[in-house]
Amino acid sequence: MTSIKRSSGDLLADRRADYAELLFANGEHAAAAELMLGALDLAPGWVLGWFRMGEMHEAAGALDAAAEAWSTALKLDPADRAGASLKLQLVGRAPAVSAPPPAFVEALFDQYAPTFDKSLVEKLGYRVPELLCEAIAGTGHPRFGHAVDLGCGTGLMGQRLHPVCDFLEGCDISAAMLKKAEARGVYDHLVKADLQTFDMPEGKADLVTAADVFLYVGALERVFAKVAVGLSKGGLFAFSVEKYDGPEPMRLRETRRYAHSEEYVRGLLNSSGFDLLWLGSATIRQDRNAPVEGLIVVAVKH
Repeated sequence: MTSIKRSSGDLLADRRADYAELLFANGEHAAAAELMLGALDLAPGWVLGWFRMGEMHEAAGALDAAAEAWSTALKLDPADRAGASLKLQLVGRAPAVSAPPPAFVEALFDQYAPTFDKSLVEKLGYRVPELLCEAIAGTGHPRFGHAVDLGCGTGLMGQRLHPVCDFLEGCDISAAMLKKAEARGVYDHLVKADLQTFDMPEGKADLVTAADVFLYVGALERVFAKVAVGLSKGGLFAFSVEKYDGPEPMRLRETRRYAHSEEYVRGLLNSSGFDLLWLGSATIRQDRNAPVEGLIVVAVKH
C-alpha cells in the first residue's frame, strides 16, 4: 500500500503547518486553522494537511469548516487512508456506516508498527493478551492443535499462545505489523488479510483469537460467521471488544474506534453457532489518561 504523505512536499507550506501546530498546542485553535489554510494554499493536494485543518476547526467549534476540510481530504484520497469519513460521521455530516475504511486501518497500523509495543504495553497498560489467555485457560483446554490469531499485529497475543499451540497462524491487514510479528518468531504461518473480506478453511482451527481487534472492524456478523466456518466442532473463539453500555449494538467513538454492547455480542454468538463459556468486564488499557472498559469473551462452537 502506498503510504499517505506526512509532509506537504513544499518547504514553506510545512513551515506554516509547523507554526499552526504551535498555535494549536497553545490553545489558539481558530488561529491555527487559519494558518494551516495558508499552508494548504501552497500545497492544495496535501491530504493530511486538510485532515489536520479539520481537526483544528473542530477544536475551535467550527464544525461546518471542519466538515468541509475533511470532505476535501476525502475527495483527494477516496480510499480514505486518513479516516476522514469517520470524522464526518462523528460530527453528523455523513451517514453512519458499519465498518471503517480498510485503507484507514491499514495505514494507521503501518504507521504505528515501529512504536506499537512500547506505546501499547508500557504507556497504555495494554492487558488483553493476558486477560484472554487467563480466560482460555479457565475453560479447561490446556493445548491446541491449530490456532489462528486474527489481527495479530506485532505478535503480542501470539507470544502468549505459542507455548500451548502445535501450529500458530497469524493474519493482519498491515504489512508493517506482520514484519514485526515475523521477527518475534512465534508464528508458524503469517498472512496479510482484511478481516472484512477474509476466509478461513472449513473446520481447520480449534482456537481463534482476536485481541483488541474488533474495535477496527465495526459490525461483527460476517467475521463471526467466518470464524464459525473455520473452527472445528468444540473449537474455541476468544476475543475482546470495547464495552458499550448504550441501547445500540455498537457505537463509533470519538477515537474512531467501535465499541460493542454485551447484548449484541451475546446474541451474535448465539446466532452464529456458539455457546458462551466466559464473558467478563475488565479494564483493557488506558486512553487519554482514562481506563477503557472492555469485554473478555470465550465461546465454543457447538
